[in-house]
Order: sequence, then structure tokens, then C-alpha cells
Amino acid sequence: MSLENCIFCKICAKIEPADLLYEDDDMVIFKDIKPASKYHYLAVPKNHIKTAKDLKPEDSQLLLKLIETGKRVLVENGAEVDDLQMGFHWPPFNSISHLHLHLISPASQMGFLSRQIFRPNTWWFASADYVYNNLTNKL
Repeated sequence: MSLENCIFCKICAKIEPADLLYEDDDMVIFKDIKPASKYHYLAVPKNHIKTAKDLKPEDSQLLLKLIETGKRVLVENGAEVDDLQMGFHWPPFNSISHLHLHLISPASQMGFLSRQIFRPNTWWFASADYVYNNLTNKL
């Protein structure tokens, strides 16, 4: 995907504004523009990967980094990771075709609609654990 068509590529390249909570050579983390709970962050790799279905076994370390760094940033900002919903929209039910990990805390405070949208291991949302286990089983 070209930079001109992907909002997350533009955020990573600092062409589009976002309040970055974290950035390194591989990824950025910023607040979701439609938060499902008090803390709702997106962990986004700088390298354009279309969806969780497009991850390859060699991406397993990147996936672990998204998960672990996302948890750390949540804690640093006051969130509880004991009440955390983490996962990816599962195609064709993704609104943005650039891999992004949703980190939502406290999950227990999500409203009814958010609970449906981010319900793990459904046809439309896969937990981070599911994606990681599926990926590492391909090794």
C-alpha cells in the first residue's frame, strides 16, 4: 500500500498528526480516536503489514514486541493490565488495512457495543494470544 492511501503509514511517517505515546524503529503506539474504555491504545508496526492474516512466522518477534510494549505503555499511563482486552480485527471485518493491535483497559468498563466489537475469538476479532499461537504453530 502506498503512503498516500494508508492513514497508519502516514502517522508512522509523521505526515498525519497523532499523539504518540511510544515510538521506536519498529512501531508506534497512540490513542484510539474512538476509545472503547478509559485506555484504548493502538500498537502499530511501521512496516506496512495489511492484516493479522498476513503475518508470517518470521513476524512472531514483532508481534511479541507489539504485545509487550503495548502492555508496558498502558502501565506507564496508569492502566491495569489485569483487566485488558488485546487483539486484532479479523478480515474482512477490519476498518483500516494496516496491522494494529488494540489494547483496551479496563475491559470490564467497555459498553455493550464495544464488548461486541472487541469480543475475542469471533469471526471479526482475534485475541493477541490466538494470533501469536497460530503464527508460532506455523514455525
